[in-house]
Amino acid sequence: MASEDRLRFGVDLVTFFHPGSWDVADHDAIKAYAQTQPRRFWDKILDGVAASGVTGIELTFSPFNWQDAIKTYGSVESFAAELSSRGLTLASGFFAELEAAGDFTEAGAQSAIIDKAERYADFLKACGSDIMVIGAPLRQTPGATPVRFFDFEQARKIADFLNRLGAVLYGRGVRLALHTEAHSIFAGGRDVDLMMLLTDPAYVNMCPDTAHLILAGSDPLQVVDRHHERVIIAHWKDGLGPMPSDTPIDAHIHDRHRPYFCGFGLGRVDWPGWARLLRDRGYQGWAILELDAAPDPVGDIANGLRLVNQALLPIYR
Repeated sequence: MASEDRLRFGVDLVTFFHPGSWDVADHDAIKAYAQTQPRRFWDKILDGVAASGVTGIELTFSPFNWQDAIKTYGSVESFAAELSSRGLTLASGFFAELEAAGDFTEAGAQSAIIDKAERYADFLKACGSDIMVIGAPLRQTPGATPVRFFDFEQARKIADFLNRLGAVLYGRGVRLALHTEAHSIFAGGRDVDLMMLLTDPAYVNMCPDTAHLILAGSDPLQVVDRHHERVIIAHWKDGLGPMPSDTPIDAHIHDRHRPYFCGFGLGRVDWPGWARLLRDRGYQGWAILELDAAPDPVGDIANGLRLVNQALLPIYR
């Protein structure tokens, strides 16, 4: 099988969340633009993705989520047609409800999450995707009180819910992939190992994010090599290094991440080693090029894809 057939390249739409790329002042202004001119907003994104050279998209939080897409184009079928007309495919959808749910070990919260996930899964399936990437719950800021330990018992409770959620999605033809989000319970090497141990590989898979693993102080190659059989999609992203251990983990944590992300090849990720690892482990599937709010999203995606084509795809051959 040719290397081009083994890997398909897409982009997460968070890449388009930089105010400069929309000529507006801040993120709130991007959201306002999306609300007041939704068709222009989405057409610009989809046209930009197509122009960059990748062929897939990953939906994420509003204003880049599945509900916004349906509202803008009128129906699931119309959105799928917009993708198809540009030669694009829906690779996956990011589901952030676990992070926002607070104590989702409570039965009522779990029921609400499952209901949202089921509706999302039906949308993904209707658009030709079978992967839902799920963000894990955030950790607590070190030193905060009262202390909440992420110990075996807490991990077991979370894993039990992930297993059941994964089984629900599986019944709808969609696979769950847990995302290695920095400062979550699924980014440090020990935490990844623990959750992979406690979850059922038939229902819970993995979406490694190379940059988030770097920010968490982990080695992406080592972590993924230990769990390569669980990887069904991967976020290719570069990072400058581990973040300080006392970084506050609160509503602004994702903003704190951004200064530690960088362009492809400018950070700590060993890209040739990454390519060899995925080749040797027989990985086939989506490689999502994610830049997290890029000032020039189309140009930056194209540059990342150029690096892939010139330096990394030859390794697959």
